[in-house]
Amino acid sequence: MCLKVFITGKPGSGKSTLVKEIVEELKKHGWRIGGILTPEVREHGYRLGFKVVDVASGNEAWLASVHIPTDKMVGKYYVNRKSFEKVAIPALEYAIKECDLIVIDEIGKMEFISSKFKQILERILSSDKCLLAVVHRSYAQKFRDYGEVYWLERDKFSKIKDEILEKFLKEA
Repeated sequence: MCLKVFITGKPGSGKSTLVKEIVEELKKHGWRIGGILTPEVREHGYRLGFKVVDVASGNEAWLASVHIPTDKMVGKYYVNRKSFEKVAIPALEYAIKECDLIVIDEIGKMEFISSKFKQILERILSSDKCLLAVVHRSYAQKFRDYGEVYWLERDKFSKIKDEILEKFLKEA
């Protein structure tokens, strides 16, 4: 069973940045990495929503937006389940089959609207694949049984990054 790491913390603590930096460092060591990122989309300082991006292929689509109405909402965002699944599910399937590390940024309310995402997440959690995931702080407790959960704060960024990198590199 490979290492599974979950990063949580308050908004703006650097969770996504930490994942990206760890991914870049592991790539330098030859790790094959796949999965999804969900970067925010901003325009003129205003958050319009979130995309879902396939780490391996670069394919992307809207996860949620303030401008594209759907029947599901989280806060002020309309969640586009079909668009999310079109990118996320193949990206995660690929990562399960072909990669050393699966990345999921993030596991939260928006992503859980998709039953297909829930199913593939269960497969990943029970697999022998390494996982690096950002998990919304309201779900963090649920993932303690699957791996190590780190609470990230800005002043501990470097320390936590080094610790996680060291653990993954020992897995290689």
